[in-house]
Amino acid sequence: MQYVFNHTHPYEPFIDHTTEKLIVGTLPPPRFTTGELKKGDVDFCYGSKDGQLWPILNKIFDLNLAFGTTDQAIEQRKAFLRGRKIGVCDIVASAERTKIDASDIGMQNIELRDVLSYLEKYTKVHTLLFTGGNSKNGPEYFFRKHLKEYSVSLVRISDEVPRIHEFTHPITGKTIKTVSLIAPSGAANRAVGSLVGYKKMKMQDLTFNTIDFRVL
Repeated sequence: MQYVFNHTHPYEPFIDHTTEKLIVGTLPPPRFTTGELKKGDVDFCYGSKDGQLWPILNKIFDLNLAFGTTDQAIEQRKAFLRGRKIGVCDIVASAERTKIDASDIGMQNIELRDVLSYLEKYTKVHTLLFTGGNSKNGPEYFFRKHLKEYSVSLVRISDEVPRIHEFTHPITGKTIKTVSLIAPSGAANRAVGSLVGYKKMKMQDLTFNTIDFRVL
């Protein structure tokens, strides 16, 4: 009999009535569900020591963040998000895995969070920031699936990276923008390296790297 790991999201959505932008990902690595964190992990959204979201934000905003499994590291991140009116509401509530890894493609029997209901409740949110594009089992992919249940579609505004869409909330009638960022994982570096824009910048400056491109 094949072992199946029930990968449940360990964190409730980080959102309140002041939130204006919402980061939407999928699931943190399985060790965040089991509580077996690695040295250097932060026990909070996108806290994997291998993830690049917080290092990128740290560089953009000169935050001087702590990186480690400490209360200080958690509180620093919460304070930054609140100060910038940014929330986090990952779209996957749970999934099953036969191979225990962090890949989106390995998720099966997926249960989604009702993101639209959060947007109905927290009405100041005007922008969703997807931590990845429309590849299978990515956050944009799942959100499109979620919208389809309400016969709503994303309308393309810009096809340049980061790609921008918008949609009209089926209950509130509010127009909400979505921005599909480059996935903040090390595995996405290959995709970054293939982008025409990145190649041009690399030719102009050989010290330019994928983190620099993400920061831009």
